[in-house]
Amino acid sequence: MKHRVGLIWFESDLRVADHPLLHLAQQECQQLICLYCVNPKWFKPNRYGLRSIGEKRWQFLQQTLADLDQQLANLGQHLFVSYEAPLAAVAKLISQYGIDVIYRSHHSGTYERQYYDIVRERYPFLDYVQADATTLFERAQLAEMVTELPESFSKFRKHIEGSNLRATIQTPLAPPTQLPPPPTTLGRTTWVNQASPTEFVGGSRAGLTHIHNYFAGSFAQTYKQTRNALDNWNDSTKFSAWLAVGAVSPRQILFQLTTHETEQGANDSTYWIFIELLWREYFHWYAHYHNKKLFAFEGIQQRRPTTSFYPARFQKWCQGNTPYPIVNACMKQLNETGYMSNRGRQLVASCFVHELGLDWRYGAAYFEQQLIDYDVAANWGNWQYLAGVGADPRGHRWFDLAKQTSMYDPQGEFIHRWQGNTFDARLDHIDAADWPIS
Repeated sequence: MKHRVGLIWFESDLRVADHPLLHLAQQECQQLICLYCVNPKWFKPNRYGLRSIGEKRWQFLQQTLADLDQQLANLGQHLFVSYEAPLAAVAKLISQYGIDVIYRSHHSGTYERQYYDIVRERYPFLDYVQADATTLFERAQLAEMVTELPESFSKFRKHIEGSNLRATIQTPLAPPTQLPPPPTTLGRTTWVNQASPTEFVGGSRAGLTHIHNYFAGSFAQTYKQTRNALDNWNDSTKFSAWLAVGAVSPRQILFQLTTHETEQGANDSTYWIFIELLWREYFHWYAHYHNKKLFAFEGIQQRRPTTSFYPARFQKWCQGNTPYPIVNACMKQLNETGYMSNRGRQLVASCFVHELGLDWRYGAAYFEQQLIDYDVAANWGNWQYLAGVGADPRGHRWFDLAKQTSMYDPQGEFIHRWQGNTFDARLDHIDAADWPIS
């Protein structure tokens, strides 16, 4: 028996290909509402005095939503975008359209899971269907590790490789051929075309084109040697922005990687791309497993760092106005483009915690605001890792900034390009007793 009206609640799965819930809805529903909620809270100051989503990330998200709407139109559907809080938006739709089933991908975010749980409590008479549409593996494939997650990535990786679980990852699904129509009175969103300020253009079509072009060339063959470069587009994969919003799935990337290895050969570099996908996978299950501890000052280790919060230092770090040119250059690159290399992220985070002695959560929150490719699990998990309160069994990760500069910017080209040598020669404006420093 078919459901009368279904609701698919899009979050970090903004695509039509490799989306198992769309296939279920195609089979089970007579009518379907495709919902995305733009939470007003994202644009208001949070507990760190920052917004949850900054200008460039918001622009990338809007491009992705518009692209999803166009793809849904080809299937007889459209995306309904609500600018109300999720609980209010879902409640209205349930009341107005008599929804009897809600489809949703598992989400690694604590607050996103809370919204869903509250809906289930308030409307126990509905049917609820969830799927693992944002990870390489389904939870059934990782049954032991989902209930008792390994305390380090290396143990997680050894289990995956020792069990040859890569071979069990499903082939990506093609898009459905057609979807049930929306209710005739459901409103439509009007999209304004936006030029992208960077090479990151939101949407599945742009993401899949980039992935195809990357693997069609020889870039993957040298990835391990070039991945630490600070500013060159093809030296790293740049898949993260499309992965973060779910415009592409990790399974789609793995499929392209495997095809590339068949055609051009597998080596340490192509293997390392798989390892990077595994890192992302680990942090997603880490977020599911540790839940609110992902945001706790003492982390999952229950170990309080010997850091504090200095507003002036924090502002100077955000602006790229510190005594460390490589850090300044990376931060200015982030503020200008919404992106920073993985090596740059490690350097600026190490400086934040160790040189500046700042509370790591403020750095994580600034990344959340600024990064086009912000991913709740990877961002907060990596910051915990570096601050010594996360999954790293060795504790603090401290990077010698002078040594790192000589290794990754020996000629100072990156620092010069992003004006990293600019510093006003004063890190603090007050002393330890809150007296002005003259």
